[in-house]
Amino acid sequence: MLHGPCFVLSDAHLGPAPAEAETSLLALLERAKTEAKTVILNGDMFDFWFEWKHVMPRVGFRALAAIAALRESGVEVLWIAGNHDCWGGEILTRDVGVTYHVGPWAGTIAGWKVLIEHGDGLRDKEDAPYRRLRAVLRNPFAIWLFRWLHPDVATWIALRTSHTSRNMRPRDRGEGLARVAMERLAADKSLQLFLYGHSHEAVIGEHATGGLFANPGAWMDAPTFLRITDEKLELVDLHAGTPGGVRVITDRQKSAIGR
Repeated sequence: MLHGPCFVLSDAHLGPAPAEAETSLLALLERAKTEAKTVILNGDMFDFWFEWKHVMPRVGFRALAAIAALRESGVEVLWIAGNHDCWGGEILTRDVGVTYHVGPWAGTIAGWKVLIEHGDGLRDKEDAPYRRLRAVLRNPFAIWLFRWLHPDVATWIALRTSHTSRNMRPRDRGEGLARVAMERLAADKSLQLFLYGHSHEAVIGEHATGGLFANPGAWMDAPTFLRITDEKLELVDLHAGTPGGVRVITDRQKSAIGR
């Protein structure tokens, strides 16, 4: 069980992302110290993350330090592995202090019954080739072999191969993952909220059962995030020029779900 208010963001792709993406991320994490009880990082926060025994990617230093400070302030941080940061380990869990989770996460957030998935590999036909590749990339033996590469060489290879995935937007503009979300809600009518990322398309939608689905969008493109409270779900733009420093794009009242 995770408490609200809860901030949810994904797909920052730090490294190749514009410098302002990291600056705005640090600003949000600072706000979260006083405005949130939980932060969920729903995958691909880095364009490449891998842990060697004594080495970590340089690009993650400032963000990880801010997340560690957030944890020390008492805010819970749940990190759902994406397709670019699925090789997490002790640096994230022991040194930074996050709860790192690979695969779907199910539980309650601010009283909502929630299912979370990053979104990679969920489309039935379109993602079939990727699912076969993912099985290789996440194989323990393949990870062991990759760890023997020099970090500079390994990082160069990873960034070269991740370029297509990072920059390719789904031709369906996120409709395929939205259909997956509707299927998840239809399969479990007690489910109140399905959260995902990956498509880089920010959205809040509703199923006929009353359950909601939501994607915070890609932080590398715009500083948007989801805010979950006991009463409502909001899609928010971190916009310093507005009163209170944020702009609510759209929201859904929890009472409208009828649960």
